[in-house]
Amino acid sequence: MRLAQTTSIRRGRHERPLPRRRRARTALAASIAGIFAVALASGPVIAADEGVPAPAAVVRELETALARAIERFQARDVDGVLGYVSDQYRTGPFTKAGLREQLVALFSVYDAVQAKIHIDSVRMVNETAWVYTTGEISGRLSLIATWVRLFSWRRELEVARREAQGWRLYGYQR
Repeated sequence: MRLAQTTSIRRGRHERPLPRRRRARTALAASIAGIFAVALASGPVIAADEGVPAPAAVVRELETALARAIERFQARDVDGVLGYVSDQYRTGPFTKAGLREQLVALFSVYDAVQAKIHIDSVRMVNETAWVYTTGEISGRLSLIATWVRLFSWRRELEVARREAQGWRLYGYQR
């Protein structure tokens, strides 16, 4: 279908930079992915040797939390997704309240969403888990009845910490 081919967000070298809204949406998606333990595309540059490798039990707990958060995301459950985000979340300009607004907007545009995310590694830095992931988020537009890849990333960082309810996305707050 020709229309579906023109809806891709990929840009050639000769095209103009993304508009402000699309840049914000890109940063949002990375934050949403951060909900699944992914960093913002504009995330910090971190020394790979900072902290210590996380114990296998911690990695399993984070993988379980990630799987549940993905289920809630794909169910388009805003409150369910935000249940995996700390009330103190902050990465750059993004806070939990901002993530709520962005999720509502994303779910209103796409009639279905998918997330495929893999945890690459986890390092413990003090009481936080620095989680590096690779993945992609796709959305289905009902008008064209096709899936469109919205965002993809490789080995991006997001920070999680253990709270009373379990592991929650905390954000990179240095």
